[in-house]
Amino acid sequence: MKVVSFSCKIYDRQQLCRVFPPEWDVNYVELGLDEQTVVYAQGAQVITAFVNDQLNASMLETLANYGVQMIALRCAGFNNVDLAAASELGIKVTRVPAYSPYAVAEHTIGLMLALNRKLYRAYNRVREGNFALTGMLGFDFYGKTVGVIGAGKIGRLVGERMNAFGCRVLVYDPYECEVCAALGIEQTSLDVLIAQSDVISLHCPLTPETNHLINTETIAQMKKGVMLINTSRGGLMEPEALQEGLKSGQIGYLGMDVYEKEGALFFEDHSCEIIQDDIFERLLTFPNVLVTGHQAYFTEEAITHIAETTRDNIQMMIDGRKLVNEVS
Repeated sequence: MKVVSFSCKIYDRQQLCRVFPPEWDVNYVELGLDEQTVVYAQGAQVITAFVNDQLNASMLETLANYGVQMIALRCAGFNNVDLAAASELGIKVTRVPAYSPYAVAEHTIGLMLALNRKLYRAYNRVREGNFALTGMLGFDFYGKTVGVIGAGKIGRLVGERMNAFGCRVLVYDPYECEVCAALGIEQTSLDVLIAQSDVISLHCPLTPETNHLINTETIAQMKKGVMLINTSRGGLMEPEALQEGLKSGQIGYLGMDVYEKEGALFFEDHSCEIIQDDIFERLLTFPNVLVTGHQAYFTEEAITHIAETTRDNIQMMIDGRKLVNEVS
């Protein structure tokens, strides 16, 4: 069995080497999968890929011609895969549906706390010998309303923890959440959540229905000075609308671990380059914006589980068993 792993950084390789059987012929490619790097997949029966790898119809056709039978995604999201084309070409696609919801939920709350109490600014000030508190005023989360969009495991964990802060927690999901009430979370409509929340946190998948869910219109319906947090998918937020909302003061705080056009930026060192995305660069100039580079998932427990589940998904195909984590 030949396996080629794309977007495989040193930390990914360390975990995959630990769990992949020694009899597998494995090639680790640090570069992402695109038109230039796809040649590494020649002769492989399986490739593994990550969130920003290109898996459109043209790429899938090339992979099929190389003999690839399976794409084992090392992530939960699969919006970067043309599933219809994969099905037509007979390529199986699996994912890691839940590697560590606790990691993402905890990072989400970390962004909230850091933005509110301006911890990133305080760190720099104190290191420069500046102990003035001007411009550092925060607020109590106690008594505030937190809106969670998406009642999956991560969304519920965030809601449960913000409830412990003394917040009123609202959740919106197109499906009824049977356990939300027991967690002290009130399920409501999207319009009510947007209008009443002091903090809004996104925890839903990126679909045609949720693409640019946060846009000029929905931002205008929010409370003045709202805190927006996105640790889910970058495409849920329209970057231009975020910029205008920050400039007008409608958005008071913005925390992002994901970005719509992150594929050209995240997971790489661009510190010696001129970043060409003007909207992204403008967002970084706001003092009330905190961006992390898609690291919400990045804990020891999570990357271990990702490696183990990826191995198990591949082994199921080799054994001819039902692929329990297949997406279609």
